[in-house]
Amino acid sequence: MITLLLFGSFFLFLALGIPVAFSLGLAAVTVLITTDGFQVLDVVPSVMFPSMSSGTLLAIPFFILAGIVMQYTGISQRLVDLAFLVFGRFSHGLAAVTIISAFFFSAISGSGPATVAAIGAILIPALVRNGYQKKHAVSLVAASGSMGIVVPPSIAFIIFAVVASEFGSISITRLFIAGIVPGIIMAVAFFIAALFVPRVRELAGLPVKSGRGLLAAGTEPSTTSGAEAVVTSDSTATASAASSATAGTGATKTRLLKTGKAGTPVSETGSGIGTGGVTGTGATTEGSFGEFLAALVKAIPGLLIPVIILGGIYGGIFTPTEAGAVASVFALLVGFFVYRELKLPDLPKVFLESGVSTAVIMFIVGVASLFSYVITVEGIAETVSTAVLGVTDNKFVILAVITIILLIVGAFVDAISAFYLFIPILVPILLGVGVDMTTIGVFMTVNLAIGLFTPPVGLNLYVGAGIGKIRIEEVIRGVMPFLIAAIIALLLITYIPAISNWLPDLLGVG
Repeated sequence: MITLLLFGSFFLFLALGIPVAFSLGLAAVTVLITTDGFQVLDVVPSVMFPSMSSGTLLAIPFFILAGIVMQYTGISQRLVDLAFLVFGRFSHGLAAVTIISAFFFSAISGSGPATVAAIGAILIPALVRNGYQKKHAVSLVAASGSMGIVVPPSIAFIIFAVVASEFGSISITRLFIAGIVPGIIMAVAFFIAALFVPRVRELAGLPVKSGRGLLAAGTEPSTTSGAEAVVTSDSTATASAASSATAGTGATKTRLLKTGKAGTPVSETGSGIGTGGVTGTGATTEGSFGEFLAALVKAIPGLLIPVIILGGIYGGIFTPTEAGAVASVFALLVGFFVYRELKLPDLPKVFLESGVSTAVIMFIVGVASLFSYVITVEGIAETVSTAVLGVTDNKFVILAVITIILLIVGAFVDAISAFYLFIPILVPILLGVGVDMTTIGVFMTVNLAIGLFTPPVGLNLYVGAGIGKIRIEEVIRGVMPFLIAAIIALLLITYIPAISNWLPDLLGVG
């Protein structure tokens, strides 16, 4: 009865349009009042505040700050330029550029929506000019952005390690390493899906210097509002500058746009159209070694950030929390002294965005921990675990059932909330049938990553639709090939534990 009241009230509040975080808190309070009366409400702050003040969670605001600073310093543009020079000349090369750029920016931001916002403004217009239907262009970017919570550093892995610690020992460092191979598998799956996506026209996909026949317009960046952000733990994204472009009749080859901080195109040649002009990647159709070398040099500061973060953690130089602080300082130094695109007047806005995003996540952590507390105190987790194991103790059947549950939940609930909801229930069941903690962490995270671009509430879809200026219904129709590819990748990751454990075991990380 208590289980039905807790989850029934939660989904009822969701159906009424109440944001996820508030629904969690209201459902937990409903059960507490029903079982013990109003006097028990004094337990609410005593549960919420300690959960938000965990030292391990201090890594989150640092990684958020580093990701936002990177958006102000043009890192995403430079990563795209480098990937484009390497892969842009090939058939479907722009799809590969999108996925690779998303993979590397994921290793900086730790957030799915932030990754979509960072690369979408550059690549969605380029994919459309390259012959992809807009719904497929947005879907590819949205799906690729889901790697943001799988590729380390991952905010989701930090939360999982904190919440699951009462059931078994698992280090954030091991989870970070365990996410690398699954992230690569997801990237390959998305690229294979892109091969089967129909294109309006077959184009060479090579950059050109001439701007003839090409019009570009930028829009101002928009920041995820607090009300929207409360819905999801991955609202660390700032929906940055979105640009759209239309190819004229004389344009036969794709061309990337370079945008400034305000989202307006910046002209390298000074021969742009209108006030902003049009900028290509600065590469000729041949893509000479000199151009590649120049793009590599420009991208090195950005490429160094994941190396510093992950290398420092794996090398035992600093903890994940310290790594976040180091990444933030390095990002600020790069913005001020290397790229010189970050100015002192920008700092208040950068810190404000970081603070708001952090506050949103910490509020979700607080109310979700209260929900988790009710699950534990009322014995719901033990009841469900006993019931499931009483029906079957077949590991493969249980994994299949839990996969279906998480895929459905991920389509409505963000990763942090889902972890607090289901870790107390599912982790004991999975441990009971012999699934190791590393596999559980990766398996659950990949499930919820897919939820980021699963209709109807996948946040990546909404961020991408906003950038691409397309209705969400159209994006949903275009996302199916990437959703199928992601589920196939998920099944491999779920049923082959070595995918998650091989690399951390090889490196000897416990």
